[in-house]
Amino acid sequence: MNKRTKAEKRGRFAEYIALWYLRFKGYRLLAHRFKSPMGEIDLIMRKGDTTAFIEVKARSTVDAAILSVTPMQARRISRAASAWLLKDHKATHGVYRFDIVAIPSNLRPHHIINAFEGER
Repeated sequence: MNKRTKAEKRGRFAEYIALWYLRFKGYRLLAHRFKSPMGEIDLIMRKGDTTAFIEVKARSTVDAAILSVTPMQARRISRAASAWLLKDHKATHGVYRFDIVAIPSNLRPHHIINAFEGER
């Protein structure tokens, strides 16, 4: 198995962990791997009136995962979120934010709420 295939497999597993972790915290899944011409969002979830656009990162440490979300990647996620907001009026009129779920090597997820600002 090559490096890219391994990374893809690790990323999918991390998304699965993040999804269940957030479900246990009371979030409801709206979309998984939402794709738009502007970019992709790993998970879109809602809890109450709050819609969370979530980037999942599997790295050796939580800090490494957080730092791996570059400003350019944050802009792409924010632009993809704009495409979602065009079709989800509840998200548009409620609260929405950009979170990161970091999955370190010990597989214990860390949810960073409001991890970065989107373009509003």
